[in-house]
Amino acid sequence: MTDMVAITAMIEPEAKALGFDLVRVVLFGSDDERTLQIMAERPETRQLNIDDCAALSRRISERLDALEEAGRDPIEGAYRLEVSSPGIDRPLTRLKDYADWAGHEAKVQFTELVEGRKQVKAILAGVEGESVLLDDPKSGRIAAPFDMIASAKLVLTDALISATMPLSSEGADEILTDNSQG
Repeated sequence: MTDMVAITAMIEPEAKALGFDLVRVVLFGSDDERTLQIMAERPETRQLNIDDCAALSRRISERLDALEEAGRDPIEGAYRLEVSSPGIDRPLTRLKDYADWAGHEAKVQFTELVEGRKQVKAILAGVEGESVLLDDPKSGRIAAPFDMIASAKLVLTDALISATMPLSSEGADEILTDNSQG
């Protein structure tokens, strides 16, 4: 069994060295079709650009290769390395994410029933201690212990799109033409 806590602990300093916050590390798939997915972000923009992803991918690859050469490969067998920004409909993996994205809609699944529900689509209302506050249109305010959240992600809405600015919109209004062919 792959020790994801150890892998995350190995990856986090590599992300921090580049000034990034680690959002999620997950290994999914089976056999030779596995993917080690790493999501990170710049704290000031909550995004990464392609150069950031490439830099982090290189650092992590070098670290994993060095461990493999030393006979301490943390992941047995073949896998793909995928490094990305969390995206607009991002997963919510840290307690602070629920405060940062308060006011936006999220789909949240619990590890067990919370106020009679296994999942909820609700507006994030922040955090209180170690609990996530959710405003459910059906049942009102829910306080869910953070450690009882199995998974959560933002729901793509117009409000989320307006709140999420691209890193750069340079060139978005330009039309490039190729005049070299006559």
